[in-house]
Amino acid sequence: MTEQLADKKCVPCRGGLPPLGGEELKKLHHHVPKWTADREHHIHREFTFPDFKQALDFVNRVGDVAEEQGHHPDIFLTWGKAAITLWTHKIDGLSESDFIMAAKIDRLYGA
Repeated sequence: MTEQLADKKCVPCRGGLPPLGGEELKKLHHHVPKWTADREHHIHREFTFPDFKQALDFVNRVGDVAEEQGHHPDIFLTWGKAAITLWTHKIDGLSESDFIMAAKIDRLYGA
């Protein structure tokens, strides 16, 4: 299912829908277990690299996918590390698109 999630396309949120929570959130989170779900509001993961260049290359690839999907994460870049946080701002919480984007990012990282 993780690969199937990564193959889906993020859907732009127009608001008006409640954020994911409870069992529905747990079911999607199960497919991206390396991401931390914080207060059912956002998901976060840190990625490590042997140097700044490789971390920057990864962040640039994430940026390309974010632009393609129209779903933009918060990204923190430092030497040897990139930290990414996802949530859907329009609904101030999590949507399926956040988990789709997380799966796509995991695919870029290779795990």
